Amino acid sequence: MTKLINQYFGGKHRPLELLRLGGLFLWICASIPLLLYPIFYDQVPVPLVKLVVWIALHLMFGLIYWYQVRSLPIRVGLTSKLIMAAGLSICGLGITLMSESGLGAIHLLVVAGLLPWLMPALPATTWLIVQNVLLAVAMNRIPNAEFSEATLVAALFLGISLFAMMSSVVALRQHGARDELRKVNSELKATQALLAENTRIAERVRISRELHDLVGHHLTALTLNLQVATHLVEGKALEHVEQAHSLSRLLLADVREVVSEMRRDDKVDIARALQTLILGVPEPKIHLDLPSSVALTDPMRAQVLLRCAQEVITNSVRHAAARNLWIRLLADDEGVSLTASDDGRGVANVEVGNGLQGMAERLKQLGGSLEIQSSPGKGFSLQAWVPIEVMT
Repeated sequence: MTKLINQYFGGKHRPLELLRLGGLFLWICASIPLLLYPIFYDQVPVPLVKLVVWIALHLMFGLIYWYQVRSLPIRVGLTSKLIMAAGLSICGLGITLMSESGLGAIHLLVVAGLLPWLMPALPATTWLIVQNVLLAVAMNRIPNAEFSEATLVAALFLGISLFAMMSSVVALRQHGARDELRKVNSELKATQALLAENTRIAERVRISRELHDLVGHHLTALTLNLQVATHLVEGKALEHVEQAHSLSRLLLADVREVVSEMRRDDKVDIARALQTLILGVPEPKIHLDLPSSVALTDPMRAQVLLRCAQEVITNSVRHAAARNLWIRLLADDEGVSLTASDDGRGVANVEVGNGLQGMAERLKQLGGSLEIQSSPGKGFSLQAWVPIEVMT
């Protein structure tokens, strides 16, 4: 038992998994009267029709609950959330009527824990109050039940339900804060990777300039002086001067080759930065298509494309309710493009906010462009393009 407790509460399972299992355990507890029906109802048995409906409502409640919490947060439309919440509440109230007891209040406690994941705070609170008022009405219809007792029990369960809902609100906020922290951490790591690449490139450029301007200049002067010296000496000395002249020219060629090689290797590995960026995004699932031929690009374009990817991921997480996001890099003779598409709900008219506006402005500064497409039920797609020659 100690091992089992440590397994579930010692940090191995996430809080959302514990929340799902807690609701499932409460539903199983509500199954006990059905399993021990002869003991609970040995004096006044429930009519057979009511018993069958009771069992059906209980099973339906469990199926709807597990379908909803199979992945938290719940990523369906508001209409679907309201239908599911209504189905759960109706099942709970129906169980109270069919079982002729306050058993359905236990099911409504599970609903109270789900409400913060289904709707904003004010509608959730209103829903909680209404369902407990209906619970009092349902309990008042139980044979031999008095209105005062029904009201007292409903009020008691209202307080417990409010506590359950507040606990779920805390879990929801912690989940959001943890995901946001993970996302920001990944963005910082991705930016750090680009910064390290930029620092490396800047140092190589500085060294290449030093080699070209100082060593190259002096070697050129030395070569010219040795060439002049070949006209001023004769005999054995001429051979040594000519040999020194050949060596100086060879050394100058080697320096120029090294400088050229260092300048050619001034590309940033944007693929590594993008892979780092998506580590902090649990949902939606991000699929990267990064061909090695376009993984390297110049620092300025890499920075802009990384910011575009960040904005696309943020929009997909906050607004699209998508389960998958595809990001791809493409290159041709004219430029490099980053395309992104998700399977979210989409919108009829895309409202360009500060994020998309900033993205478009960055691309425009480089002579690039931004194309956005979206329609209801078909997700959101975006293409950011920058030319090969960066315009400054």
